[in-house]
Amino acid sequence: MTDNGKPGPKQPDSSSGNGLDPDIADLLAIEPDDGTGAPAAGGPDFSSLFGEEKKKDAAASAGPVDTTKKRFETIVNIEEAPKPFFNDPNFYKTLLAGEGDVATRVHDLLSKFLKVTEPEEKSMYRSKLVSAFWELGGNIAGKIGKELPIPKRLCLRFGILSPTLLSTELRDMVSRVVFTNRTGEPVYYLDEWLDAIAKGTVRPSSTDETKSVKKEVGQKMQETVEKKQGQRQAEMTVLSNKVAQLDEREAGLRGQVERLLKHQIRERFGNLKAPFSGEQKAAMTEIQESLRSLGILDAQIKESYDTLEDIDKELEVLGRKMEGVKTDSAVDSKTVVSEHGCVRQMAKMSCGRKGNHFPIMVTQFVRPQIKEIATRENAINAMAQVEAMDPGLFLRTFKNQTTRIVPNVILIPGYGDQGLCWEPFEKFNRSTSRGRIAIPMYPKNLIVSVLMALADLRWQVAKEKASYYWMEEGLTGKYYQWFDGAKLKGDVREYFIRDYMLWITKESQGMQKLDREVRGIFWRNMPFPQPIKDNLRNRGFVYNELYKKDANIAASDGY
Repeated sequence: MTDNGKPGPKQPDSSSGNGLDPDIADLLAIEPDDGTGAPAAGGPDFSSLFGEEKKKDAAASAGPVDTTKKRFETIVNIEEAPKPFFNDPNFYKTLLAGEGDVATRVHDLLSKFLKVTEPEEKSMYRSKLVSAFWELGGNIAGKIGKELPIPKRLCLRFGILSPTLLSTELRDMVSRVVFTNRTGEPVYYLDEWLDAIAKGTVRPSSTDETKSVKKEVGQKMQETVEKKQGQRQAEMTVLSNKVAQLDEREAGLRGQVERLLKHQIRERFGNLKAPFSGEQKAAMTEIQESLRSLGILDAQIKESYDTLEDIDKELEVLGRKMEGVKTDSAVDSKTVVSEHGCVRQMAKMSCGRKGNHFPIMVTQFVRPQIKEIATRENAINAMAQVEAMDPGLFLRTFKNQTTRIVPNVILIPGYGDQGLCWEPFEKFNRSTSRGRIAIPMYPKNLIVSVLMALADLRWQVAKEKASYYWMEEGLTGKYYQWFDGAKLKGDVREYFIRDYMLWITKESQGMQKLDREVRGIFWRNMPFPQPIKDNLRNRGFVYNELYKKDANIAASDGY
């Protein structure tokens, strides 16, 4: 879309005011500014344009998350009142200020890219601009520990280079996106994610780069500490669940005792208490069972506390050993820049080889409808829809305790259509760590992108759980055996993702799209909630047969 009407009084559109000359503005079909705050025509002053920037912002990072939640809360308000992001006529100037040679290169390449008309030349400048823009993002990422001006933060978050590249409608939409995390869910915009990396609240993403065989003593000790801390976190999760069970059983015991002590009265015999009734005798049996159960829980809780005491002692010893040892554990700017590079790889993967790899937000590629882009609120609502169909999606079991663990979600500014799982869980805590998935912000279909990311997560968690036996055991083993038996070619994971999407979107509605054997595998290993099963049993013979098998399995107590 282009701006055909006049801009609002507080939405300056002047290309010169944002660092672009009038010729580029004409190419973008942008009306001249109303004159407020715009510098004189003739181009920007490069001596000031690339000087050091002293502005600060107060952008908030995502808040703490609660891993005890049972489900996502539905978010009704997916936008807020517009913010004056684009009121500043020096937005573009502020964005590039202090970024050195790469800022000069980005400005030059953008100007040439927008002016050329020959397809070959345009393709060449486009490719160079893509690379330069990612380098600019890496530069800004290196400053993430400091307070960033809003234009730099919006560049990381949405891929915005200049407001002149956006229509009035698109600028209005961006200004209405909820800026801070009010959900308590681990869903991050890119700038928030880099903030979290810089603060050390989340670990940097792992890469496939070859690691040095020889490690410094300090680095080895640091990895040992991180592993112990992961074990402690896992044990704390187990302990919390056990204590919650203890509270529940104690409350049940209290009710049973109250029933036991509630005697009937025999009026004919001086209002004396009657002997125990059948209900009271049943309460006695329940009390005995509760006491036995409480004894087992108490032993398990004691064991967890003992384990935690041992881990804490080991951490204390390691802490003393590490005194004065150089570990390089502080998260420096290089770590954040490296994480930005990982996100660039995620963006490439989300686009695929034939996708739109242009990382800059422009009017031509984004529909100005907030419900169609992957904002934090839209992503959470989409994940809630999938989890409603697949209740076991985020559940993970450790020491017979099942916990709902939502992965960290990184919202990547880009035009990819494929969500993906980067890590099913962290290296040093496979039992209770979040892992991470990536979702492109401007896909053609948001629910499809989210589904792909969650399907990938499903596959990778199941595969890691089965370890060396992933082709034989569990969800991946059963699916692989079908895949191999059907003599299919290609990536089994991609087939699984495709089938998972059909399972959630079609089979849940009674539309039979899957192979019969695959349907059976999914029905048993990723079951729908009972209400959906009850509905499907009346939607066709195949579902009714699966439903009957469930009843037979329940009667025989196991598969």
